[in-house]
Amino acid sequence: MPSTLTTRPAPPAAPRAGSAPRRRTRVLALAEARWAAAATVAFVLALTLHLTGAPGWTAVSLYALACVTGGWEPAWAGLRALREKTLDVDLLMIVAAIGAASIGQLTDGALLIVIFATSGALEALATARTQDSVRGLLDLAPATATRLPADGGEETVPTEALAVGDVLLIRPGERVGADGRVLDGASEVDQATITGEPLPVAKQAGDEVFAGTLNGTGALRVVVERDPGDSVIARIVAMVEEASQTKAPTQLFIEKVEQRYSLGMVVATLAVFLVPLAFGAAVTGSLLRAMTFMIVASPCAVVLATMPPLLSAIANAGRHGVLVKSAVVMERLGQVDAVALDKTGTLTEGTPRITDVRPLTGGGPSADELLALAAAAEHASEHPLARAVVGAARERGLVVPAASDFASTPGVGVTATVRGAVIAVGAPDRLGPLPAQAAAVAEELERGGRTAVLVTQDGSALGLLGIADRLRPDAAETVAALTVLTGTTPMLVTGDNPRAAARLAAEVGITDVRAGLLPQDKVGAVRERERAGRRVLVIGDGVNDAPALAAAHTGVAMGRAGSDLALETADAVVVRDELATVPTVVALSRAARRLVVQNLVIASVFISGLVVWDLAGHLPLPLGVLGHEGSTVIVGLNGLRLLRDAAWRRARAASTRDSRPASLLADAPG
Repeated sequence: MPSTLTTRPAPPAAPRAGSAPRRRTRVLALAEARWAAAATVAFVLALTLHLTGAPGWTAVSLYALACVTGGWEPAWAGLRALREKTLDVDLLMIVAAIGAASIGQLTDGALLIVIFATSGALEALATARTQDSVRGLLDLAPATATRLPADGGEETVPTEALAVGDVLLIRPGERVGADGRVLDGASEVDQATITGEPLPVAKQAGDEVFAGTLNGTGALRVVVERDPGDSVIARIVAMVEEASQTKAPTQLFIEKVEQRYSLGMVVATLAVFLVPLAFGAAVTGSLLRAMTFMIVASPCAVVLATMPPLLSAIANAGRHGVLVKSAVVMERLGQVDAVALDKTGTLTEGTPRITDVRPLTGGGPSADELLALAAAAEHASEHPLARAVVGAARERGLVVPAASDFASTPGVGVTATVRGAVIAVGAPDRLGPLPAQAAAVAEELERGGRTAVLVTQDGSALGLLGIADRLRPDAAETVAALTVLTGTTPMLVTGDNPRAAARLAAEVGITDVRAGLLPQDKVGAVRERERAGRRVLVIGDGVNDAPALAAAHTGVAMGRAGSDLALETADAVVVRDELATVPTVVALSRAARRLVVQNLVIASVFISGLVVWDLAGHLPLPLGVLGHEGSTVIVGLNGLRLLRDAAWRRARAASTRDSRPASLLADAPG
């Protein structure tokens, strides 16, 4: 590399792909949310005025406003579907609302429209946020990179213009612009976004580096080995999007059900109206019977049969620090029968801690003196290991002596002058030949899954420190509870080294350990379980966990230190980082699903009974409305039982004992 480098002006960076569609999706979702909010406000005001005896025209006007603001979009969508010779539930609800209004039941019609408008807006917002987070992952990779041409000098180019074989200069503190291999130089690279490793990894000639990872204090020359579109970061984006699209068959099934239901309702309503006319019945009486049929057969009770238990469970979980993103997710949580857990930041706290202070025998310093000397040398360093050493000295209340002449060598360690002696702290195999005793201690620490750090004074070994990520206090309890709920021990999937993973797995009772995994390997492990017929719950926190979170039946992210992508991709977020709440939420979901079944039975009995009464006899309209609204109130109140704190306590208890299918039904709060 020449000693004098020249810089050529960089061409203007092209806009990131997908930015315009992302903006359009977000704008449309926000607009839909505003219409739904306006419809809800108008409905609540109308109902308030109606109940307080205000002039009738004011309530009617507001009900009409709620119908227009909330119903114009599904009506337009329904008309477009009709043009394509399909019929969906949205249009059916608009017709039902118009029918209800035509016979004076404007409140029922407005309520139907508000329910559908709100659910549609929530779905649109969730879709927009997910797309933003997935595509936004590409921003981890820098927009430009410093390329070193073969004829000398350097040039700044967009990362999209890089090609295999290009040589890049990665300066200290810069992000790596492309997947490649180090040609020369030494540094430590923070690649937690890719592998989930809690500590920066030493890199030197021949080592692989990934786009989007953060370089440390050294300079690297890297040769590009993959096109930007084939980088690990780009593949993570592709896998998340692919996993999201695998839900399409379920959506197609739902659309088929909607189509058949819609056609059946239209045919049935027309038959109720036209058949009596054919036998000489009066038009008014036939129309009244048909509209009554449409009201009593409307799916309000069915909608409320499903939503209150699930929404109550969501609210209860939220009060206890777990954000469940939708009612669908709450229902799916109760279906899981296998679990895959990330290690760093999930089972562990994600912060390295001093676990061992091992002074060497033979008249050397005590454990506290050894730690104080190491802290003095590391005090000026920003390395995570240095923060762990200094933090441990502070926790013990040690007096840390002053240090001077601090120096840091990437991949090796630090040196400083303390009390007139040169103290070095670093990797045992990088600080020179080890005495036999020090080598034995280092091997023992590493065999136990710890990172060994050697402390020397003027070249003589004083002792070693053992550093490891601290296990969460509730990790073992959570693993045991998940084992009870699913009937199988969770699987550990991590990018960390096998020894550290095996040590931690043994502490919490996990036997299936998959270590050294890249994001695509985690996806493969999840899909292997799913091919065996399992519904897998993945719990993770990092960008590297996002593809597995998306590919799983259900994904849960740890919220406090979780990456933005993991938080957006996951179906639920543990906001307070209390891992033990996960099995409790699974048990609560199972209770909610059982209440859903109860409510569906209640709603079906009411609807079928009222429909038969209307068809076989003469159901007075007021009695039909009373029966319809009565069934709605009953299923709604039944579902709200899960709002009570007692429901959470029973779910926590159920997650620690035999969770046979009938157990939670017997313990449903009441």
